[in-house]
Amino acid sequence: MKLINNFCLILLLLMSYFANAQFVKKHGQLNVQGTQLVDKNNNPVVLRGMSFGWHSMWPRFYNEKAVNWLKKDFKCNVVRAAMGIELGERSYIKDSKFSKDKIEAVIKGAIKSDIYVIIDWHSHNVNLKEAKVFFAEMSKKYGKYPNIIYEVFNEPDDETWSEIKTYAEEVIKVIRGNDSNNVILVGCPHWDQDVNLPAADPILGCNNIMYTMHFYAATHGKELRDRTDEAIKNGLPIFVSESAGMEASGDGALNMKAWQEYIDWMEARNLSWITWSVSDKEETCSILYKSAKSEGNWKEKDLKESGIKIRDFLRKYNTQE
Repeated sequence: MKLINNFCLILLLLMSYFANAQFVKKHGQLNVQGTQLVDKNNNPVVLRGMSFGWHSMWPRFYNEKAVNWLKKDFKCNVVRAAMGIELGERSYIKDSKFSKDKIEAVIKGAIKSDIYVIIDWHSHNVNLKEAKVFFAEMSKKYGKYPNIIYEVFNEPDDETWSEIKTYAEEVIKVIRGNDSNNVILVGCPHWDQDVNLPAADPILGCNNIMYTMHFYAATHGKELRDRTDEAIKNGLPIFVSESAGMEASGDGALNMKAWQEYIDWMEARNLSWITWSVSDKEETCSILYKSAKSEGNWKEKDLKESGIKIRDFLRKYNTQE
């Protein structure tokens, strides 16, 4: 009997391993049906993973091996490549070639590792001309891969929804000229908090569009969840493309109770979620210490408390499916 039990356990572990190892092969082309993200068989799918920090500040982690480690050790089924547009000497505005090289390393790593990847235009400002050029190139180059998700505007701050909507419609038009299928994420005013605004005035005539909501659990409470619930009720598809358990500054103590409340809330609604961030800054949200190698293979001593906690979360929820 013990031998049979051990065999069954090994079989279950192997099944879980291969399901995780071939995630995109299993789920394929993603679509949006109503408010739900679904896979090629129209079954609900939940993406959970990590966002890299600004490429212009922590470029050393932008490589294929780091992506593979996040898939292998953290059990990520998606990663987010956050291309800094203005911040830093190696930002996209100042060094577009370096920026694209770093982002494409993550894209190629995700395709190779058979997980999904978000190409994130990581800016708080409207840069329409530059965004159209960049997304035209990326969609032409990678639009044939079902792994790709486009995030056209990270955390607008003072822009109105009308300004964001007009910008997004222009960028979406460029992407759809090359890629008619892959999911596109659109930001909301006030650092992706005011999801009620696009819910009242959504982008029309475009398929596979979702809207991003961001939270930091020690700052954002039930009010944001209630606002998001109302937006979903009104038909708005939501994707949590950035989140974490500390204050919105990225620093301060983890609030584990509040963080777990958010995760329970997302899981109950089949919302996809990404955690910030793969970086080694002296702040709570940067999950790594300076000792962490650039290409993964991180030991327990290389992970801050936030890194250990999010790895536990991802291992738990991404191996239940």
